[in-house]
Amino acid sequence: MLPTKAAVLYGANERLRVEEVTIDDPQAYEVRVKLVATGLCHSDLHVLRAAVPSPFPIVLGHEGAGIVEKVGKGVTSVKTGDHVVLPVIFTCGKCRYCVEGQPALCAEVLPAHLMGTLPGGGKRLHKGNEDLHVFYSQGSFAEYVVVHERSAVKVRDDVPLEIACLFSCGVTTGLGSVINRAGLRSGESIAIYGCGGVGLSCIMGARLAGAGKIIAIDILEKKLEMAEEMGADFLVNAAREDPQQKVMQITGGGADYAIESVGNVKIMAQAFGSIHSAGTCVLVGAAPMLDILGLFPYEFLLGKTLKGSLLGNVRTSIDVPQYVDMYMDGKIPVQKLISRYYSLQQINEAIDAVEKGEVLRSVIRF
Repeated sequence: MLPTKAAVLYGANERLRVEEVTIDDPQAYEVRVKLVATGLCHSDLHVLRAAVPSPFPIVLGHEGAGIVEKVGKGVTSVKTGDHVVLPVIFTCGKCRYCVEGQPALCAEVLPAHLMGTLPGGGKRLHKGNEDLHVFYSQGSFAEYVVVHERSAVKVRDDVPLEIACLFSCGVTTGLGSVINRAGLRSGESIAIYGCGGVGLSCIMGARLAGAGKIIAIDILEKKLEMAEEMGADFLVNAAREDPQQKVMQITGGGADYAIESVGNVKIMAQAFGSIHSAGTCVLVGAAPMLDILGLFPYEFLLGKTLKGSLLGNVRTSIDVPQYVDMYMDGKIPVQKLISRYYSLQQINEAIDAVEKGEVLRSVIRF
């Protein structure tokens, strides 16, 4: 066992406690990673605010990046010293979804995430004699993590890991939702509801795909200003004007695509109402699990399509390194998403800043 520090959550609506814990050596097909940085995402806050069910005590965090320190028996995809990003989705490579080419929907992911364990039920973090659960089979609000080797994607050594950590979830979700799930083609229009880290990544994806009109929608002017800097053609402040009407006006009848990245069912309905009769709406934001989305069924009869997207429907081992390369080539300005850096000891301060809307993306540096 290795002594380390982690931010532990003992119950909903409590403050995280940065404590001394221990972490096991990796077992078969597992790796231990010394983290350099981890992003702070709204999904972590869903557990904190009891919007999704979770076991306790738990170490949150799911946007980790670091250096492989030790590998378990049978590990072949990474080696000691490799720089890795830890995507939120594990892929077993054997279930029907993995075999059919949809690894983001891997059947082993949800059970492990709900149990707060590694795939197969393992727990490698401990506080005294008590096992600690880990969020999304990762728990990256800790100096070290043990994950399955399929949860560690090797990236180039020259990428700054305090930026690359965002490819674990937020950036990858945004890029993939536009390119993979929506399938936006050159010249088509897209309305993006929510200009946080994921929404701004959707804008970067739309720009990469050659969108004709990119419409950014939010209620905060500072986020809309960043959306314009990322490549949005039109800005809509939903606190001042009806976003659906504005999208209709801009596009002349509705956007080809709309993406909701907030996780709010009312905004999801607005996004769906913003597309034309043959348009597609993609839901990316993680709404509380008990919320219900209300839509008019006749809109589906007109030809509208509603899709969900998990981690942008990416193939992590292929797409994440490619996205990192695009960042290093200057094609996607991911660094602009990071508003502030914090230490692990400042984790509660970082959470407060996210909840107050003071930041686009916060990163914990170890």
